[in-house]
Amino acid sequence: QVQLVESGGGLVQAGGSLRLSCAASGRTFSSSAMGWFRQAPGKEREFVASIRQTGIATYYADSVKGRFTISRDNAKNTVYLQMNSLKPEDTAVYYCAAGWSASRIANSEAEYWGQGTQVTVSS
Repeated sequence: QVQLVESGGGLVQAGGSLRLSCAASGRTFSSSAMGWFRQAPGKEREFVASIRQTGIATYYADSVKGRFTISRDNAKNTVYLQMNSLKPEDTAVYYCAAGWSASRIANSEAEYWGQGTQVTVSS
C-alpha cells in the first residue's frame, strides 16, 4: 500500500514557476508508476503527467507539454512536478497518483491518490 502527500502548491504570477512534491510512504513506491492530475473548479479531473518506475518514460497532457516536467527520486520516495510558464488556466487542485503503469495513469487508471494541493496562477 502507498500513501501519498502533496506539497508545494501556492499562489504564483502568470509566467512564473512552481514545483510540486509528492512524498510517498510504503515499500511499493519504487515499483510504482506515478502521475499527476488536476481539477479546476467546476471542471472534471484531468490527467497532467505520469512517469514510469524507472523515471525514463514520461507522458504529458497536450495542455502542459513543454511547460511541465515530471520526475522522481526513488531513493527519497518522492515524485515532482516542475511547472514553468504557468498560465491562469493551470489553476487547480493538483493530485498525486500511483498506479501499475505510466500509460494506465495517463488513461486515468490509478490505484492510490494523494489529498491534493492548491495551485493558483494570477494574471
